[in-house]
Formats: sequence, structure tokens, C-alpha cells
Amino acid sequence: MSSRNVSVAEKREEGGLRETIKVIVEALAIALVIRTLLFQPFVIPSGSMIPTLLVGDYVFVSKYSYGYSNYSIPFSPDLFSGRILASMPKRGDVAVFKLPRDNDTDYIKRVIGLPGDRIQMIDGRLYINGVIVPREPRVGERSENREGREVEVPTYTETLPGGLAHTIIQIEGDHGVNGNTELFVVPPNHYFMMGDNRDNSTDSRIPPEFNGVGYVPFENLVGRAEIVFFSVQKDESALAFWRWPWTVRWERLFKPAH
Repeated sequence: MSSRNVSVAEKREEGGLRETIKVIVEALAIALVIRTLLFQPFVIPSGSMIPTLLVGDYVFVSKYSYGYSNYSIPFSPDLFSGRILASMPKRGDVAVFKLPRDNDTDYIKRVIGLPGDRIQMIDGRLYINGVIVPREPRVGERSENREGREVEVPTYTETLPGGLAHTIIQIEGDHGVNGNTELFVVPPNHYFMMGDNRDNSTDSRIPPEFNGVGYVPFENLVGRAEIVFFSVQKDESALAFWRWPWTVRWERLFKPAH
């Protein structure tokens, strides 16, 4: 083979390699833009939002819902303060946020208290601004109790001020953990978050000094949970595709995440 033919072949090889690298870089850039500005996938790691969200649910979180802060960007670089294109959360939103005591760990809870609200639990009932939040009993969900056994638990439809109705469970009834709290007054530019699994949720009812959440600054919000796009049973791997016929919760796919 002549040196000219070898040179042409090498140039074709180099051109093909450059094109492959270009495609990969462009795909990564598009994925980064989508994750930063539009949607971020989030897997539910704990049972604090049962029955709304289950361990093993994968949800899309809309990054644009509340505008953008440093926590909207991967690795949370300290580029600016506050939020850009800010939009306030609504009471009842299910939101992902950075845990205030480390500004790193992702948590997902429901927005219960807005800035200036007075929040308290009395005998298992939620009070907002001195008014008890109405609830109606419904068919009991099944969930793990403190001993790890799956049992039917007290279940209610709770209707927040503004009219949003959602389902809560109280594993220990009206006298469970954090069923009675002090009166919380939500500071300006902060939010009060709670899990729908009221007796098994580390949330704003527990202060940071006791390894809780406390009030969540607006800046710490990452986005609003929108839809369950995938779901596997607890302790199953989403990567084990050969087990999907038995492990995927098909009935949960494309359900609202709120």
C-alpha cells in the first residue's frame, strides 16, 4: 500500500474519531442543560412520603418551577446568591431541597408552611395559623410499622388551606412521634416541610441541632416533583432489567408525584 493511501486512511480514522468525540460532547452538553434548566431525575430513598411516593419511585423534578439558585446546578458551585427567575412555592407542593444543615443532602417533602405561617401539631392534628386542617378517614394503606411488619395503618385525606387534598398516614395514630410540637413561626424567605408519612418523617418539626430539617431557606429548593417515570419494588435494583417483569410497579408509572 502506498504512503498516500495510508495517509488517506489515517485521516479518515482521525476524522471519524473527532466526529465521535463531538457527538459525545454535544450529548453530554444537552443532558447537562436539561438537568440544570428543565428536569432532574430523583430516586425516593426512604418511606417519609408514603403513600404519595414509595421507596424505589423515580420522579422527574422540574428545575424551572421555583427559578434557579446555586443548588440548581450540579455540585452547587457558589456562583451567585438568591434565585434567578424566582417563583414562590405553593402550599402543598412536593419539593426537593438541599438539607439546610449540610447544604448537600437531597430531601423531598411537602410544603406545609409558607413565610409568616404559624404551624403546630396537637394530638396528631395539624394546625395552620390557629385553624385545624380538616381531614377525612379513608381506606387504610399498608405500610411497615416500627417492628418492620407490614400492617394496615390509619389513613386520611387532608385538605390544606387553598384546597389541595392529599393522603397522609399515621402509623402510630394521633399520639405518635412528633404528634405534639411547639408552635413554629416560619421566618421570612423560609418554608416548613413535612412528610406525608407523619410518624416516620424527619422534617421541619425536628430542628437541625437534633439532626432534623428545621426551616428550609427558599434558596435551598431544587425543584418541584412532577411525575413518577419509573418505579421498582423496595430493595430491588432498577438496573436489573431482566427482573423488571416482576419488580417494576407498572401501575405507578406516569402517576403524578404529588
